[in-house]
Amino acid sequence: MAGRARVSLLPVTLVQNAYLVRNLEEGCAALNRTFGWGPFLGGTEGVLADHVYRGKPTEPIRIRGVFVQTGAINVEVIEVVSRGPSAFHEMLRADGQPVLHHCASFAADYDATRDHLVAQGYQVVSEFGFAGRRICYVDTRRLLGFMTEVYPELPVIRAMYEEAREAAAARPGDPGITPFATPR
Repeated sequence: MAGRARVSLLPVTLVQNAYLVRNLEEGCAALNRTFGWGPFLGGTEGVLADHVYRGKPTEPIRIRGVFVQTGAINVEVIEVVSRGPSAFHEMLRADGQPVLHHCASFAADYDATRDHLVAQGYQVVSEFGFAGRRICYVDTRRLLGFMTEVYPELPVIRAMYEEAREAAAARPGDPGITPFATPR
């Protein structure tokens, strides 16, 4: 790191729980009915391009997802649309039941944080482009039972989190799925 200010990598702070569901609308309705969570922001199909799966370039990942805020915790609910290999596909349950897929963290130094986790013995399963930067899922299942998503500091993602917090404060328990106002 010659010539660069040293950035502390630790502690890695988890900021989100993300769940895979078979059907986005049904999953959101169940969470609203059971826990009163809402509103849900997002819902449109997104493409995670420039996808590298276990070190090999492969087809993009297509998902539909929402953010919902519950207290201090951001929750992402994801329906996987694509069929190709990905970190998501490794954890989809054959019986279609929801599963905790990952917890997310922001990294002040994305490359160093990803490399630190790899040096600890955890493999990068999927890495892809978003908003001109890279994001990855690191396989921390043997430690935590789920994967860890590493984000770089991206204003667009921070804005999505803020929009989810504001929506929950303004319309607590609203069962609706509405698109993000935040440009992505």
